[in-house]
Amino acid sequence: MVAGGGFVLWLIVALQLFVNVPPADKQHSDAVIMLGGLSADRLPAARGLQDELDIPVLVLAETGLAGNASADDACDAARLPSADLVCFRPDPLNTRGEAMAIERLVKLNHWKSVTVVTSDFHATRAGTLVRQCTDAEVHMVPAPASMGPGDWLWRFVVETGGLLDATVRPQC
Repeated sequence: MVAGGGFVLWLIVALQLFVNVPPADKQHSDAVIMLGGLSADRLPAARGLQDELDIPVLVLAETGLAGNASADDACDAARLPSADLVCFRPDPLNTRGEAMAIERLVKLNHWKSVTVVTSDFHATRAGTLVRQCTDAEVHMVPAPASMGPGDWLWRFVVETGGLLDATVRPQC
């Protein structure tokens, strides 16, 4: 009985944190940054924001993983240095690595604000980590994820653990 009640409580909290995320914080910034993964959902959102808000730089995380193929392909197609497209490979290859890479890019380019695009389920944890690493103003924009119920449940587990870790063991 207690375990069932605990599960229901966790599920309600997870729905609030990872599904009912705050609406997109669409504001002009120095760069729009797409975090790696589910690039079929995230990349169109990032490019749309860049056009809509006239943001001068698009930054893409390269991962070499199947779920990031469209972003990796965009980086491969633009191998020459460009002022409007920056690609980076996070090290380590996770959200913490992305947050550290964003910190370096912000400092290197003297950016005052960045818009970070990630999946809706990931926005809470990613925003926490990126804000721990940079003094730049961070605008989070959640892109709707195309997933089934089983995938959502798994994401709830992963994101809950990741958010607890980011809270207990801050980045940067």
